[in-house]
Amino acid sequence: MTTLVDRAVAALRANHDTLAALVPTLTEQQLRGRSGAAEWTVAQALSHLGSGAEISRKPIAIAAGEQVETEDNQSIWARWNAASPADQAAAFVKHDAAYLDTVQALSAEQRDRQIDLGILPQPVPLVVALGMRLTEVANHSWDVRVGVDPSATVDPESAELLVELFGGPLAFLLGFAGKADRVEREVRLAIPGGGIQITDTVTVTDVVDDPTATFDGPAEAVVRLLSGRLGAEHAVGVSVTGNVTLDELRKVFPGY
Repeated sequence: MTTLVDRAVAALRANHDTLAALVPTLTEQQLRGRSGAAEWTVAQALSHLGSGAEISRKPIAIAAGEQVETEDNQSIWARWNAASPADQAAAFVKHDAAYLDTVQALSAEQRDRQIDLGILPQPVPLVVALGMRLTEVANHSWDVRVGVDPSATVDPESAELLVELFGGPLAFLLGFAGKADRVEREVRLAIPGGGIQITDTVTVTDVVDDPTATFDGPAEAVVRLLSGRLGAEHAVGVSVTGNVTLDELRKVFPGY
């Protein structure tokens, strides 16, 4: 049976393969051009993904029993930030591949170990660690690709899985990403594969009873909405009807 862990690994690999094929084709001008993340160039988005791969590989490797050299995150980020755009792009491919190789080499017993990410109150199951990485990879991969192709979308399989994860083991992330107080009424929004409920908190559900609004668009657009990437210029064909508007939802999900 295919597990959430298996699906997360497959989604991470698919995103890696797409970017690994794209990176060698990028010109210096494209690397220095604006990405989907307003404050980053394409190279800087790749650098963020690469440094994230380097940092997030370590706790998984430690859980697997590997001896890992210690280096604080600030030093890692400084090293990546000092690299040239071309070197940032190439290093992303290298470190993201190393992250995936470490994950895919885990034995069944190692997959059951808790992962101490160092940024959460306590260690978490592997599916949470992988899901958190997938939120970064799926969205920042879009940042990179939309910087050179305005029609780019989030990988569909990654999007469907993320919607499912936000309704389960990654539900806690919505406590940081969602600003429920930006809407002064209860919203039960039907989305592909489930719903988003906005009360005093934001939750993703696998079903929505008596929806008050409907999101008309693919799951990948929902994921971009949740991460603040569904601006008007990237929302062609997407609409919301009912007791909330798309502009109001953008305020609930300002992005990260």
